[in-house]
Amino acid sequence: MSKKKGSKRLNKKQIAEMLQTLFQQNPNETFSFKQIFKALKLDTHPTKMLAIDLMEEMAWDDYLSKVSDNSYRLNLKTQVQEGTFIRKANGKNSFQPDDGGTPVFVSERNSLFAMNGDRVKVTYMARREKHIKEAMVVEILSHKRDQAVGKLKVEKDYAFLITEGNIFVHDIFIPKKKLKGGKTGDKAVVKITQWPSKESKNIVGEVIDVLGKEGDNNVEMHAILAQYGLPYKYPKNVEEAAEKIDPGITPEEIARREDFREVFTCTIDPKDAKDFDDALSIRKIVNSKSSNSKLYEVGVHIADVSHYVKEGSIIDKEAVKRATSVYLVDRTIPMLPERLCNFICSLRPDEEKLCYSVIFVLDEEANVKDYHIAHTVIKSNRRYAYEEVQEILRPTPNPSLKVRGMNTNHTPPSQGGEGGESELRTLDQLAKKLRERRFKGGAVKFDREELHFDIDETGKPIRAYFKKSNDATQLIEEFMLLANRTVAEHIGMVEKPKSKNAQPKAKKTFVYRIHDQPDPTKLEALREFVVKFGYKMKTAGTKGAISKSLNALMDGCQGKKEQKLIETVALRAMMKAKYSTHNIGHYGLAFEYYTHFTSPIRRFPDTMVHRLLTKYQDGARSANQEKYEELCEHCSDMEQTAQQAERDSIKYKMVEFMADKIGNEYDAHISGIQSYGIYCEVDENHCEGMVSMHDLDDDYYDFDERNYCLVGRRHHNKYQLGDPIRIKVARANLEKRQLDFVLADQ
Repeated sequence: MSKKKGSKRLNKKQIAEMLQTLFQQNPNETFSFKQIFKALKLDTHPTKMLAIDLMEEMAWDDYLSKVSDNSYRLNLKTQVQEGTFIRKANGKNSFQPDDGGTPVFVSERNSLFAMNGDRVKVTYMARREKHIKEAMVVEILSHKRDQAVGKLKVEKDYAFLITEGNIFVHDIFIPKKKLKGGKTGDKAVVKITQWPSKESKNIVGEVIDVLGKEGDNNVEMHAILAQYGLPYKYPKNVEEAAEKIDPGITPEEIARREDFREVFTCTIDPKDAKDFDDALSIRKIVNSKSSNSKLYEVGVHIADVSHYVKEGSIIDKEAVKRATSVYLVDRTIPMLPERLCNFICSLRPDEEKLCYSVIFVLDEEANVKDYHIAHTVIKSNRRYAYEEVQEILRPTPNPSLKVRGMNTNHTPPSQGGEGGESELRTLDQLAKKLRERRFKGGAVKFDREELHFDIDETGKPIRAYFKKSNDATQLIEEFMLLANRTVAEHIGMVEKPKSKNAQPKAKKTFVYRIHDQPDPTKLEALREFVVKFGYKMKTAGTKGAISKSLNALMDGCQGKKEQKLIETVALRAMMKAKYSTHNIGHYGLAFEYYTHFTSPIRRFPDTMVHRLLTKYQDGARSANQEKYEELCEHCSDMEQTAQQAERDSIKYKMVEFMADKIGNEYDAHISGIQSYGIYCEVDENHCEGMVSMHDLDDDYYDFDERNYCLVGRRHHNKYQLGDPIRIKVARANLEKRQLDFVLADQ
């Protein structure tokens, strides 16, 4: 009996995978049916027909391009993209396209050992039935960083670095002679000298700094900074350069500036602040035109950092690299050397200081009647803490009120000056008018609370609490917003030519703080979601109409059970603000022009703005836009990185604060829902932990992503974002910065 010709019977799934591999390995080639049948060894009619049907499906999914009736190629236009690789410890890696599209899942076997933040090139894989879209890394274009931080494990002949969050595929191998004295259990920073490849999956590195023993507060804070590639010490040569700067102000320099030394001026900052980069002055103006109308001259005075930090200097280069100060729970990592930010530039009381100022003439309704921008010299009368100003602004001061770390007699020791209370009340009244008008103009109301800790001398947290916005903080906020907006308009708003034949003035390169409109899809999802609670919301119409609708929603849910839930979902619809030379306005503030001018001690974009303003006031031509756009992108990236480090320091202190409370029960509310569990925030101290899905063992729960809840299959129990819940503290893992809760009744 003769053997029947033909390959072994292949099913649809097997042929689909074979086709996918063939096209991915040859992304630039066009294949005819004949070439495909030969390459895949398909020699029976059913398998050939099945392959043709599958290629038609792949073309329908945009995975393949149909070149002719009998030939196909990989659809490079949509299938090959560049972007950022995001590695997750749980293996749920993803690819974020450069065009800002939806992230796509990348399995570990298709990651090409890419590291978190690497720039990569991927191809999209054919979507399998009932499976999510997947991508495969085909090339690593560049590595995000070449350093890692973690814990050393030293063996007899070799050593490893075990990284934070296991973000690498494997631990980093370190030759014994490259340990720099590090021992098992030490936290260390390692420079990677060899990346994984097809030949070797090992990552090889060498220790460049031993931070110290795990658990020490300084070591852990430095480890967080090193993890994000942020500096944790200042270069000696930069500090030496700062020491050489003369803090003195010459009579010639004063003569070049507007003199505000005799005008009441004060700073208002957190009680523990040392770098005072903004001050307010106020004085009444005699209005000759009307005896009834009061006018006020309000000066927003900003430390003149660019006078001391010259472009291209060693201090400037370090400031560019850092781009921002970083605020961890227990320390500030300044953008500028301490001599500059806390001494020379800081607007300390009773000291003459150089400033760049926006001086406004305001009427009683806080309408801007006139303004000008000038280099000034000031002498602050008082240094106020927010808590002190808030007490002054109370309708009836409370003598029994004791604010932590603050005098209630309004005269802190060694802070200079007397009086100023009537001036503060006037500034407050003007600020309230500005704020009211801003929200009427369409600004979005998002008064988010910030978690803070009181810490002892060893860095251990002894109290956790939320800082809320109040009259004192809003007073400063409104005048800083007004100054930032005015400076942006001053450069960005080009006057129309007065005659028809005159050429319009070209817009000059400038640094703007921009905020795009909300994601329309997320906004519509928010509308559909809040309808279930009886709220209405606009998702179409003008920007102002949508933002006013959002504000009405925020006001409507105040104090309700669903408030935090709705605020969280609404925030997710918002875009992130960033820096750019291309102005699109600021949606959240409802400003057509906005910049950052008011904090050059701690933000480099503000220094750029000061320099550009000075150049243009001196008659210079427009600056190089490409150069400033690159700086804007860098500053935006560094801002995000700093925020991640700040969040990690809060997580660490949160876990440290709860470490001695294992077994305690607390009232909480659900602050986040994921497929793997529910995040809960303790009502008493605002610390957040997670109840794992494994601990919800009374039912099998499905994750309803659209409605932000988990729903039990059998008993239909529901856990929804914002719901009250009773939890017990189960574990506090400092190494992973992770709090684990269980339900109290379990």
